[in-house]
Amino acid sequence: MAKPPTVEDVARAAGVSRQTVSNVINTPGIVRAETRERVQRAIAELAYRPHAAARRLRTRRSSTIGIHLDPYSGGISGVILDRFVHALTERASERGMRVLIYSARSADEEIERLGGLVDGAEIDAVVVTGTFFGDPRTGWLLERDVPFVSFGRPWGGGDVQRSAHTWVDVDGASGTRAATRHAIATAGPRVGFFGWPAGSGTGDDRERGWRDAMAEAGADGPRFEAVDGLAHARDVMTAAFAEPDVLRNLDALVCVSDSHAVGAHLAAADAGRRSLPVIGFDNTPVAEALGISSIEQSPELVAAAVLDLLMGTTGHAVTPRDRESAPQHVLVEPRLIVR
Repeated sequence: MAKPPTVEDVARAAGVSRQTVSNVINTPGIVRAETRERVQRAIAELAYRPHAAARRLRTRRSSTIGIHLDPYSGGISGVILDRFVHALTERASERGMRVLIYSARSADEEIERLGGLVDGAEIDAVVVTGTFFGDPRTGWLLERDVPFVSFGRPWGGGDVQRSAHTWVDVDGASGTRAATRHAIATAGPRVGFFGWPAGSGTGDDRERGWRDAMAEAGADGPRFEAVDGLAHARDVMTAAFAEPDVLRNLDALVCVSDSHAVGAHLAAADAGRRSLPVIGFDNTPVAEALGISSIEQSPELVAAAVLDLLMGTTGHAVTPRDRESAPQHVLVEPRLIVR
């Protein structure tokens, strides 16, 4: 069996020192372009693969990003996080990075898990999901100087735009604003909103987009609410549509999620108004199958923005956290998919 190539083999083939090969592998930016290209050609020709464990111990870098896997909660909207993790893994791989998925049942358990991963140099950075105001995970990561970005704003405490950590989120208000404008233009001014109970940062933000568009048009429409879940959403709208004036005075309905939209669509069909325009949020396969218009969050764009914040737009390694720089906040523009 042929012996795998070594650093010394690469150095001889490229006509450079062993240290230069190491620099090309670990810190390519300090090597002249011509030399770097010669070494990279030798690496490719010899099919050399650095020993990952030895490299991690030497550089304290793992070329790995950790992300928490949320507990499975069912429903039709959980596919968004799945798409995000898939896109993050795929795009990270294109930059020479790996993604390590870990599980935890609470914030404290996640901090304990992160402690082991960071101390063991198993991850270079973290992507946090499901953040909230006063989140102990983000405080712990800031104290430990671990580079991280959260997918989602830390709702619940004043101006989230001034939060102490870097985040990427989808501009929910922009999405529902576009959906409401479309509904007014194509169906009529009496556009309702079907949301979550007040107090949900994400839900309140999506409702704000509807209110802005309605005020802009000088229009008015009813508001309905239900906790998430298709069955409950259908029950709420079935009861609402049982009132004779509700359906008669409703031109269209913008919803906070596809679960709400599917529930409302089924309730409208039961009430004899299958043609009622209903617009969801998440653009799930269920909404597509039923022909329901929906707002596409584009988690692939969120994943790209997360990596840009962690690595720079063209980088191939995680950038150490700069205490002196203000945290960056990116809102990804969603788009309305009309069916």
